[in-house]
Amino acid sequence: MSSLSEALLERLPDQLRLNLRLVFVGTAASTRSAELGHYYAHPGNRFWRAIHEAGITPRRYQPGEFASLIELGIGFTDLSKSGAGMDHQIAAETIDVSGFRTKIEKYRPRTIAFTSKRAASLFYGRPSSRIALGRQPRDESLPEIFVLPSPSGAASGHWTIEPWRELAAWIYRAR
Repeated sequence: MSSLSEALLERLPDQLRLNLRLVFVGTAASTRSAELGHYYAHPGNRFWRAIHEAGITPRRYQPGEFASLIELGIGFTDLSKSGAGMDHQIAAETIDVSGFRTKIEKYRPRTIAFTSKRAASLFYGRPSSRIALGRQPRDESLPEIFVLPSPSGAASGHWTIEPWRELAAWIYRAR
């Protein structure tokens, strides 16, 4: 592993523990998130506003507060822990779906939410065009799975808050 990869691993660690109610899963850290060590840190990213507006969090958190969401039962990880940048910049060899599946088996969250169709397509091994937003068909071997539109400012043309609201309703109904 290169020292850059090691630094990225240290700067944007998983935020996981047993039986979380929700884990957000991205493709990889953005360049800004990797630099700052905070999930969804770019000022143009809608993530923090979306989770509050959808009703997932009681207030609008800032990127630097991501670690405190574990107290709300919310965790974070990415499919690539050593890549950083926009989805199209992430080297295929850094995507670790089997490693992600191992984490899910170990920590057993109730719900996982992919924060882009790209992340979900990598997980499912099928094109993004064949991935629907919202709650996915149930696979008993996995937690409930939701696919959300990317909160990245670069994905503005595909933005809608509705799947985020659907997720909020589900996690509160599932309590």
